[in-house]
Amino acid sequence: MVPDTVVETGPLAGAGKDARKSPGKSASAYAAALLDSERQAAAGAPGAAPRPVRSVGVIGAGLMASQLAMVFAQQLRVPVLITDLSQAKVDGALAWIAAHLEKLVRRGQLNGTAARELGSLVRGTVDRREYRNCDVVIEAVFEELSVKRAVFAEIEPLLRTDALLLTNTSSLSVTTMGHGLVHPERLVGLHFFNPVAVLPLVEIVRTENNDDVSLATAGSLALLLGKTAVLVTDTPGFVVNRILTRLFCELLHVIDNGADIELADHALDPLGLPMTPLTLLGFIGPAVQLHICETMHGAYPDRFYVSTSLAAIADARLSGYLDKSGTVLPEATALLPGADVGSPAPPPDADAIRTRILDALAEEVGLMLAEKVVAGPAEVDLCMLLGANYPRNQGGLTPLLDRSGASRRVWGRDFHPGPGFAQ
Repeated sequence: MVPDTVVETGPLAGAGKDARKSPGKSASAYAAALLDSERQAAAGAPGAAPRPVRSVGVIGAGLMASQLAMVFAQQLRVPVLITDLSQAKVDGALAWIAAHLEKLVRRGQLNGTAARELGSLVRGTVDRREYRNCDVVIEAVFEELSVKRAVFAEIEPLLRTDALLLTNTSSLSVTTMGHGLVHPERLVGLHFFNPVAVLPLVEIVRTENNDDVSLATAGSLALLLGKTAVLVTDTPGFVVNRILTRLFCELLHVIDNGADIELADHALDPLGLPMTPLTLLGFIGPAVQLHICETMHGAYPDRFYVSTSLAAIADARLSGYLDKSGTVLPEATALLPGADVGSPAPPPDADAIRTRILDALAEEVGLMLAEKVVAGPAEVDLCMLLGANYPRNQGGLTPLLDRSGASRRVWGRDFHPGPGFAQ
């Protein structure tokens, strides 16, 4: 039996709390009430006064770093400094920002004067000593723990002792990242979603080392950026990537074991997700998703599978399993493991694949809640609604798991006990 803490809803200020406890609510009304409360402080956030943010440093000059720099400048109207290892990379980031501002002007979303003012706020250098005056410094470098630790080890001595350190990691341990720092209490995870300007979710990743002021400053910063913050415990994959990766692992496991790629990819169509899993994987990139799968497998080897076909597709530098039109790539099919001719069972049909995936997601959500990764099911749903565009008419994820019967099949009870949600 799942512990009671798994199915009890956590605190969430405002209308969201009422929606979770009101009987007879539809899933869409539940989602609407959650989203009405989205601009409030994250559940469990400390009440300490945040430090002011008057300047920001961004470590890295790739696409994610460039997007972060643009959002910081546009929302905070403060100076933003970008650095990288080469001036060419820095210049590339500045050129991307200039082109992005020009695009906003052409679309009528920004006038020329405002675009020039925003552009003047962002500057780049290869001299990281210039971070000494920054109130906040966020890294957005390659998603490799050793790389991020090396960056922070170099940066920390250059900063003021009250400067906030942030990492944009999507799945790595923030606690481990802070090992060796003089002030690990000021290193907080602030996981943005791509595209940064569009997706409103930020996962604030809390470690046992964090002090209240650092967490409060990170939370205040998220709100100033116009984002919805969900406070999560420092566990592999946090919320969105942990759930999506479990979905990918289950789907790729049945594909690797002989299920038709197209049939498997469309098995979840009745749920109304924003796109098929393999379409999403193409946007993420096979190499990136493989790295996340391997990270999650290292943490939870019994539940997260490393797909042999995904590894082969990443090694072959294919764009994914599908082409841009959604058609299965012949090159991807050719890389699938050979079918086991001695297998007594036929490949599963779409209903069986969908049930398998939903049960796996119910298991993962229940374990996350038992581990207190978030305050309750509502925070899981807020993450999936805003970070993965899960459909509002389904209520995010946990109402869907309840209505499908997956919660009861796995745990013997629903995530939302009581009358439940209308179909």
